[in-house]
Amino acid sequence: MERSACLIFNPASGQGEPETELKIIRSILEPNMALDIRLTTPDLDADCLAEEAIRQGAKAIIASGGDGTISAASGALIGTGIPLGIISRGTANAFATALELPTTLEGACQTIVNGFTRNVDAAYCNDKPMVLLAGIGFEAQTIDLADRDTKDRLGILAYIFAGLQELRNLSNFETEIETEEKIVKVTAAAVTVANAAPATSILAQGPAGVIANDGLLDMTIVSPSSMTGAIAASYHLLRTALQGEASERQDIGYLRSKYFKVATTPPQKVVVDGEIIGTTPIEVRCIPGGLIVFSPQFEPTQPVEKLEGLPNLVVELKNPENLDAD
Repeated sequence: MERSACLIFNPASGQGEPETELKIIRSILEPNMALDIRLTTPDLDADCLAEEAIRQGAKAIIASGGDGTISAASGALIGTGIPLGIISRGTANAFATALELPTTLEGACQTIVNGFTRNVDAAYCNDKPMVLLAGIGFEAQTIDLADRDTKDRLGILAYIFAGLQELRNLSNFETEIETEEKIVKVTAAAVTVANAAPATSILAQGPAGVIANDGLLDMTIVSPSSMTGAIAASYHLLRTALQGEASERQDIGYLRSKYFKVATTPPQKVVVDGEIIGTTPIEVRCIPGGLIVFSPQFEPTQPVEKLEGLPNLVVELKNPENLDAD
């Protein structure tokens, strides 16, 4: 039986020539499968196209664009058992990098042609699909500052410049974090809940090496006392992530859970997979193995939990009598 797939292509993604890129993709995929090509428009997003293709019996969905396009298409596939092909053409290409997928057109297409798949986790944040991360506070403010025109001109540097600008307005907030087992109260400047995140998503890198198929979410809490501390913490997170080491700074904490509920005082902006969705509070739930992706094989490592050293830290175990009975 001939393989077939629906290719959802965002012509507005990235800084390349979309017509040329589509020709390259077709030249590799079409000799190996029948393609149903659908282009996104300002009025027709990738999730709508994916949902329509699913209703019409698509056997596989291939998303080509930036993280927004890929996240939207992924959201429509959670729990369907339909495999997703990822051809990244965006500014950051964070999801592909986090899953250790090729980010060149040729490499991504060949991965899909090879046909190997694996299950990875997905999540819902306030009932919105999430494949990467939810950022509260500093990260959300930074994403909000990095507008489309700046990203088109500067690429990933747009996020760096926005982050440097936002450092001038850095402020801490009171945070209450609830998991299935405990309640954590702490002062923070940034809280990140990650399902998958590359090393360059530094505010998600407390444990270093966020695992995309372990059935758990990874939270990183950053609590610098000054702008200088924030710069030092950010550098430390990047360095330890690139070295595959967990953070050891006193103003950085992390923990893992299938479920997080986060409330802040005052309310903070929230970004999910690169899009501002509103303000806190949020609830994030992991969907273990919720997505099937075309991918090379992947061997995860195990991070640990660390909360000690964070300012104003209070940890309360939930139902301690039940925990003692186990």
